[in-house]
Amino acid sequence: MLNIQVQLSVATMINHPKVTFFLEDSLRKQAEAGNHNFLKLVSEVLQESRFQVSYAHPDQADARDGSHALFHMQHPDRSNGVTVRRSYYYPFWQIERTSERWNWDVARASFDPSDVDPKTARQFYRFWQKRLFKDAPSTTSKAGFVYVPLQGKLLNQRSFQTHSPLDMLRHVLAQDRERDVIATLHPGEHYVPKELNALKRLEQKEPRLSLRMGEMDALLPHCDYIVTENSSVAFAGYFFKKPSILFAGIDFHHIASNVSDLGVEGAFQRVLDVKPNYPFYVWWFLQHKSINGGRPDAKDRIHQRLIDLGWSV
Repeated sequence: MLNIQVQLSVATMINHPKVTFFLEDSLRKQAEAGNHNFLKLVSEVLQESRFQVSYAHPDQADARDGSHALFHMQHPDRSNGVTVRRSYYYPFWQIERTSERWNWDVARASFDPSDVDPKTARQFYRFWQKRLFKDAPSTTSKAGFVYVPLQGKLLNQRSFQTHSPLDMLRHVLAQDRERDVIATLHPGEHYVPKELNALKRLEQKEPRLSLRMGEMDALLPHCDYIVTENSSVAFAGYFFKKPSILFAGIDFHHIASNVSDLGVEGAFQRVLDVKPNYPFYVWWFLQHKSINGGRPDAKDRIHQRLIDLGWSV
């Protein structure tokens, strides 16, 4: 009798679906130890649905493997794969079928301010302003410059961009002839000499243009508006009520002036005229359309999201 029970138990385990979390080393160690809040919640949801959870490095992923898989920020390599990524700030997360933010469900959703409770949104907005930026949002100004946070591959126009970053910068200078333009390099990017030389030539040609490294904390509160491909600086600007122009697809595009929709000239004409409801949008994007890993309903929302993505949980 005991042997039969063991065999049944083993058979049951074998039939349980498997999911592998493919994570970079530091994150994998956190997740395996149960020290990463969101991944711990995802793992609990899956194990409660009788999934067998294991962990591995992304280099071990095999696209031919048909089992379930979870990746961090990387594009899933199989039909049963999902990717998780932070919605810019902890503890807000997304679970998606693609690593391309501009193709996420939130990017395709419609933002309707009339669906937002004003009191809830304003309280949420004030709390996260203070939490993320302390008193800086209360001391903003318009100092007469355009802030252009650059990212990588300055000379290339990628598939999700309307122009290359360098051409974007040229358009800023051509469209706004009144303001100074401060363009910043990203401290985490590697720029080749060809890119840096092109920037320096443009800076020498255009007296209103100056180049800096980083300095978001100093520039964001005092710019007139932001122009970027799809840098998260533009989303941070929403906490300072700074309008933005986007030259590329991204998930937080709804209240920005998008070159893909309006064209270059139209985006610049619109950027200072439109008055977005920043508190409503920030609540909608972070609290309503993302999963807040710090809320009591986080596991329920993770469970529902996996169901929506076709997982049998």
